[in-house]
Amino acid sequence: MEGSREAEVELDDLLDLFENAPCGYISASPDGRIKRANKTFASWLGTSSEKIVGRRFIDFLTMPGKIYFETHFAPLITMQGVFNEVALDLVKADGSRLPSLVNAVARREDSGDIEFIRITIFNATDRRRYEQELLEARAAAQRAAEELKELNATLEERVALAVQEKTAAESALHQAQKIEALGHLTGGVAHDFNNMLAVVIGGLNMAQRRIARGNVEDVPKLLAAAMDGATRAATLTQRLLAFSRQQPLSPEPVDANKLVANMAEILNSTLGEIIDKETVLAAGLWRTKADANQLENSVLNLAVNARDAMPEGGKLTIETANTHIDEAYASQNDMTPGQYVMIAVTDTGTGMPPDIIKKAIDPFFTTKPVGKGTGLGLSQVFGFAKQSGGHFKIYSEVGQGTTMKIYLPRDYGTEEVNERVRNDSLPHSVGSELILLVEDDASVREVHTRMLEELGYGVLAVENPLAALEQLERRADITLLFTDIVMAPMNGRKLADQARINRPNLPVVFTTGYTRNAVVHNGVLDPGVIFLQKPTTLGELARKIREAIDQQL
Repeated sequence: MEGSREAEVELDDLLDLFENAPCGYISASPDGRIKRANKTFASWLGTSSEKIVGRRFIDFLTMPGKIYFETHFAPLITMQGVFNEVALDLVKADGSRLPSLVNAVARREDSGDIEFIRITIFNATDRRRYEQELLEARAAAQRAAEELKELNATLEERVALAVQEKTAAESALHQAQKIEALGHLTGGVAHDFNNMLAVVIGGLNMAQRRIARGNVEDVPKLLAAAMDGATRAATLTQRLLAFSRQQPLSPEPVDANKLVANMAEILNSTLGEIIDKETVLAAGLWRTKADANQLENSVLNLAVNARDAMPEGGKLTIETANTHIDEAYASQNDMTPGQYVMIAVTDTGTGMPPDIIKKAIDPFFTTKPVGKGTGLGLSQVFGFAKQSGGHFKIYSEVGQGTTMKIYLPRDYGTEEVNERVRNDSLPHSVGSELILLVEDDASVREVHTRMLEELGYGVLAVENPLAALEQLERRADITLLFTDIVMAPMNGRKLADQARINRPNLPVVFTTGYTRNAVVHNGVLDPGVIFLQKPTTLGELARKIREAIDQQL
């Protein structure tokens, strides 16, 4: 009895395992009729085991499954007795589909005939979903790969197009900024020139009227005012050329310590007594190569700006130093790395905020009241420093003061430094010296003739280079050629070269208001050239003429 009960318990366990297994079990006869189906399979189909028994497995398949069953599944079972992991869709009682994986094995009798077929079904819903997701992921990856391939194929073209568009946009912006800057510059020039010309024209007009009436008492005063206006206009032009780096420079070896020391008298008279002045000159200062006159003007400009920043008085310090500029600082400030001579002008004045520092070198920008400055002083210093191969930098803090530094490249040459001696005397002709004046502007020719005659020189005035060459052939007593540069049919430089074929030692003084490349290259006068910037004063003319003649003696 005990053995019988144990057998019943064991049988119950086996039945429970069969009915509730995690997969579907079917047992079918050789003709495919289902003899037994477990509850798991029945529940998947949404029916009962009783409704499954007696039907064939093919009855629960979709149409593609039925075809596959007839052509592959059943023949292989008959021939091989086994079929593994066939993906088939079953039709559930509600008409929906159940993805499944089907395994089948045929049990044979000793005679070899099939006794029954055992079919095992696995619910492949999750697996099918995973496979679908995997397929979609692969498809997405494939699309991404194709898009990337297409992207790479057109990348160079699109990058070039993007760069072109960016360049065009930047060019348009720069052009707009240039037009704005040009408008600002033109307006500033017109404003200041009109003021200066008003003094010149008004003063001369009133002087003419006084002379016509015989009342010459205040004519000297009117002429002095006109001369002052004209001088300021000439200075304005020179500052514009300096800012644009187009002024003709005559660089020479310069000892900045001696230059600053020699400026003591002019600084004292310019700055006044309420400014405490100090110079700190570096020992062993390197020398630099620059246009000494322009360097003096630059230091004086900085000193005047410092004075104006200290209306109630203060301290001004001019300092020199040797400075090494490394690559990092040079790249940030558009400089060449190397050794420089630095001249700094420091004041204890009001200082400047950062936004003013950025605009301080712009032409005609000024914080001074109307009529107190043109706004060209710092722009001139900046242009001079850059044209000389150096740099100009402003350091300032509101309420603390300002330091402005000029950096000029160190000069490694062996040429001696010329001692600069101030001489305000007016050199005249020392004998029967004859000047050949070549000027195509009749008014300028007349004025220069009268100025040379005032200095005691004889003058032969002609209007073009061809006439000048004729005079040189006729007159062996011509002492010096004084010629404009911009003329037709040949410029002044070519005229001088032609004249020196027969007169190799003929002194020449060139003059012009603005020259591009005749006697100036890269902003520097050609070696040996004596140049006089238009407009000129009688004193400047006298010194240049005398310098050229004396060099040949």
